[in-house]
Amino acid sequence: MVRRRTLAALTSSLLVVVVASAATTSRPAGAGAHDIREGEAYVVAYDGSVAGAERAVAAAGGRVIDVNDRMHVALVDADDAGFEEAVEARDGIAGATRNHSVGTSDPGMPHRYAEERPTVTMRRAAARAAEDDAVVASAAAPGDEPLADRQWDMAMIGATASGAHTQATGLGVDVGIIDTGIDASHPDIAPNFDAVRSRNFVVDLPALDGPCETPSCVDPVGADDRGHGTHIAGTIAAARNGLGTAGVAPDARLVNLRAGQDGGYFFLYETLDALTAAGDLGLDVVNMSFYVDPWLYNCDSADDYISGGPARDADIAEQALTRRLVTEALEYAHDRGVTLVAASGNEHADLAAAQRSDTFSPGPTGGPGHRVVRRDCLDMPSEGPHVLNVSSVGPSGTKADYSNYGLGAIDLAGPGGWVRDLVGTPGYQRPQNLVLSSYPTRAAIAQGLADAAGQPVDPYSVRSCDAAGMCGFYTYLQGTSMAAPHVVGVAALAIQRFGAGSPQAGYSLAPDQVAQILAGTAQDRGCPAGGTEVYTDEGRPASWNAVCQGTPGVNAFYGEGIASAANVVARPLP
Repeated sequence: MVRRRTLAALTSSLLVVVVASAATTSRPAGAGAHDIREGEAYVVAYDGSVAGAERAVAAAGGRVIDVNDRMHVALVDADDAGFEEAVEARDGIAGATRNHSVGTSDPGMPHRYAEERPTVTMRRAAARAAEDDAVVASAAAPGDEPLADRQWDMAMIGATASGAHTQATGLGVDVGIIDTGIDASHPDIAPNFDAVRSRNFVVDLPALDGPCETPSCVDPVGADDRGHGTHIAGTIAAARNGLGTAGVAPDARLVNLRAGQDGGYFFLYETLDALTAAGDLGLDVVNMSFYVDPWLYNCDSADDYISGGPARDADIAEQALTRRLVTEALEYAHDRGVTLVAASGNEHADLAAAQRSDTFSPGPTGGPGHRVVRRDCLDMPSEGPHVLNVSSVGPSGTKADYSNYGLGAIDLAGPGGWVRDLVGTPGYQRPQNLVLSSYPTRAAIAQGLADAAGQPVDPYSVRSCDAAGMCGFYTYLQGTSMAAPHVVGVAALAIQRFGAGSPQAGYSLAPDQVAQILAGTAQDRGCPAGGTEVYTDEGRPASWNAVCQGTPGVNAFYGEGIASAANVVARPLP
């Protein structure tokens, strides 16, 4: 994948169009966008009433444009560069932080998620080799979807028509996708998409996302102009409909809780809205393949900076507030029965190490910097409370070179794809090593994955059509973003099988029980012989080599093991 990391963020001097989310968690679906004005957006946390917060904000020169009263936060528009300091000095205000990333004014910076895709060189090589490719996929088995023979990931965890789906399919389970959106028109997504409960908390920002697709800059709840969220949704719950692929839980309901911009950024206020909405809507499990911008790691003390400082007091205050608010939002969702699953990240970092290198967060003088911080600084939401943190494996079951890891930091592993897997075999650097899932045709055309007619331009994408002429577009991606939804799908199967309820009324199972079931049924995988996974054979520098600590049952690479749909349904009922 790379679940997120390729852009730093807007410089604080860049004027952008700033708006509130399309709807707060207290408003019904379909609520309109708030008014738009140029300036800076802030998240202001308050201790008292909304009215008191509005007075304090106004006195500091700002204007409240949206409120999430569950979290006691307001989204504020202000032109004065001194607003943040001024509002924090007011009674009843607990803190304030900017609500946008910093650094995209740098020319040539790529969009987020750029590293999820194979390079142009790999795509061209795959196209040249396609006619006489030595890797020949077997035909899909009877009862499988047409592209099932390309879904090594589902075979690995037993989420197949003849496997786990004979016992559970996710029917009656509600799954939230906090991402860039979901393309509800995709034929594999449409049967399971819940438009009534879906929300879009995002307003497109042209400086980050390109031209708006709608006059209001607020996309419909069934749109995904980036494609990332649709790929995740398909992995979880692509329907068994005789077309394309099937997900881990092909009958689960998909609820779009869009918090990500088209450019891949996830801002604090929108993320808080999505998490509280997950709790309010009574969702069973949520996928989170992102980090909250602009800080990759959130510190709460200047002493946590080892290099790359000195840290400004304002920066530490912003990180500490982000950390606190996301923690509270995770607690809110968990307390209302939501199982929380996140991608661990693709920095090939040992999250259990005493130090963490960060080249994605704002630097001390603006723009992206390079800092080294202590382990106390947390990636949010993946290292927040109650979150199942997921690493990624390739087709061989080996930890992908890009995947983060760490003893005590990783809870479970899932198939996320690894194009460099199977080195020394004809399968090395082939599309089949990545994860195939649904993708919006319009986004594929815009991103050069398809021609103007929606036909794939290389073997890294596929088009599937049924007898009636209905067609869907699918593409191969890799990353911990792709691993996490496999765990979400397995969680949905566990909730259906062991939860209270019925297919009509829905099922429920406490998040801590879901976590215990997933841990107890995961496929054990031990550390490599000698304890170190060497990636130099795959063309990586020695700095990518990873040391694994732990036992076959629990270790730094795979946590409790690789999530298993087959083992979940085989677990005896209580």
